[in-house]
Order: sequence, then C-alpha cells, then structure tokens
Amino acid sequence: MQFNKVEICGVNTSKLQILTEAEKTSLLKRVKQGDLAAREQLISGNLRLVLSVIQRFTNRGENPDDLFQVGCIGLMKSIDNFDISQNVRFSTYAVPMIIGEIRRYLRDNNPIRVSRSLRDIAYKAMQCKERLTNETQKEPTIEQLAKEMNMPKENIVLALESVVDPISLYEPVYSDGGDTIYVMDQIGDRELDSDWLDEITLKEAVKALGEREKRILFLRFFKGHTQMEVASEIGISQAQVSRLEKGALTKIKGQM
Repeated sequence: MQFNKVEICGVNTSKLQILTEAEKTSLLKRVKQGDLAAREQLISGNLRLVLSVIQRFTNRGENPDDLFQVGCIGLMKSIDNFDISQNVRFSTYAVPMIIGEIRRYLRDNNPIRVSRSLRDIAYKAMQCKERLTNETQKEPTIEQLAKEMNMPKENIVLALESVVDPISLYEPVYSDGGDTIYVMDQIGDRELDSDWLDEITLKEAVKALGEREKRILFLRFFKGHTQMEVASEIGISQAQVSRLEKGALTKIKGQM
C-alpha cells in the first residue's frame, strides 16, 4: 500500500495546505456562523491530518483512495461537531473521529458477517479506547474499558475480536529471493506434533527391549491375551510374565 504517491483521490498530496492553530480557530468560528467557504478551507487545510491517520491502516490491504475518502468524511464530521468553547485543539478531537470513521468502514466491509449488536459494542469500545487514550496518554486495559462501559469484559473481548480482519493462510510473512514463508508455515498443530513425537519415542523405547519382553507386550496389548495365555504360549510361569511385563512397561515409561 503506497501512501507516498503524489495523487490520492485526485489530490496532490505534495501541495497540501497546512493551517496554523490560529487559522484553524478563526475558520472554525466562521464555520459555526454558517460560512461554507471557511468550511471548505478548513477541510482542505486538514487533509494532511487525514493522510497521516490512514497510514495506521497500511497492513489491511485496503485501497488508499477509499481510506482517504472515508477519512475525509470523519474530518467533516469533526468540523461540524467540534465545540469551539472547549479548550481542546481541533486535531486532538479530529483524529479519534477520523480513526473511528475508518474503523467503522473496515468493520462494515469485513468479509465475515458479524451481528449488528456485536459490531455496535466493538465500535463503542474503540471510541471509548480512543477517548481514554487521549485523556490518560496510555492505552486502557480491557478491565478499564469494561468498567467505563459498564459491561462484562468477556463481551468487549468477543466484540473486538469479531471485527478483526481475517488473515489468509497464504499471506506471505517473509520472502528471501524465491523462498517465501507463508502464515500457514508458521502454524503448527501441537496435538499432531505431540502424537508424532510420542510415536517415535515409543518405537525407540520398544526397540530397546529384549525379544522376550517385546513378545510379551505384543501378545498382551496387540493380541489381547491374558497373562496365563501368554505364559502358556512362551513356556514360562504367569508370575514371570507379570514381572517381565511390569519391567518392560517401566523401561518404556522411563524412556518416554
């Protein structure tokens, strides 16, 4: 995703206007009086802010033009809803609004369908997170979000997880020339790996046993014979079979 190109949505990003705080304040006052020209100038003068925000979403594979347009919608909402009587910088108010608008867009365009109520909780949680981060200059924990929203933390975790974009198993995570590693290469089935290793270890342990011990275990656990039947077949007493069987199992356990 390239954000350093000159043209985004037909806007020459190398020539974007930068407004001072005094200019922003003056324009905001005119906007509140219904001055549409001041509104257009304020939008134009904050496009760099939108551009900087959308760079947070570079890893989602979205079209930068689409994100830029959505970010501009968030910017316009910020301008229309900003309270000039509050002692807050416009950018401090606008950034969470722009981020929230982009996240709502990404949420609504998620290929996995999520219930409306769950998405609403996630959206409110993200707004709450942005607000608390701005207030405390530190990212809040799930417990803090739950307390602030008066909601079980399990619901918040589930909601936030539901709006995370899925990752393809064929997504490349590293490439060195022609040798590419994909997400699926980094995922191991621990249960299958464990079974495979246990099987190898068991075979090695059995291989170390004597021939009589192997024969006893084969008859007992593969053929299902009783100790008396094994004793009769190999010509020893049942007590000897019991002792040899127990010793063989102890050796295997030690190897495992």
